Amino acid sequence: MFEIVLFQPEIPPNTGNIIRLCANTGARLHLIEPLGFNFEDRQLERAGLDYRDLADVMIHADWESCRLHLGADRRMFAFSARGATSLARVAFSDGDVFVFGPESTGLSDAMLETFDAAHRIRLPMIPARRSLNLSNTVAIVVYDAWRQVGYAGGG
Repeated sequence: MFEIVLFQPEIPPNTGNIIRLCANTGARLHLIEPLGFNFEDRQLERAGLDYRDLADVMIHADWESCRLHLGADRRMFAFSARGATSLARVAFSDGDVFVFGPESTGLSDAMLETFDAAHRIRLPMIPARRSLNLSNTVAIVVYDAWRQVGYAGGG
């Protein structure tokens, strides 16, 4: 099972889509406060539909408490348009942790520096493009990683 971490997510429909993704892939979702919405937000509810009860979602006060919860022995990957390693070069394993930043800024340089360069991942894009939508990026990463482990647990 993979762990998805959204660091200070801002846009309710993106988080709702990711909740739905987690419910359908078995990934766990960790949200790092502050959040740009609350769980009564209609846009979040609409995007996540009735999948909220089918997904394992945890909220953490800060990055450190999330890291402590996940454990030091986990492989953690930070995803950024400024990442040093292409997604195509990464061999994922069950239990890996995928960390994504806020929609408006992505992960800060300071936070990216806490990850080894080989664990700072970028998705290939046409040059001179800024970024992909957060929920699309998470879906691409989760499905690629899940494919690599043979869609374990999938039907």
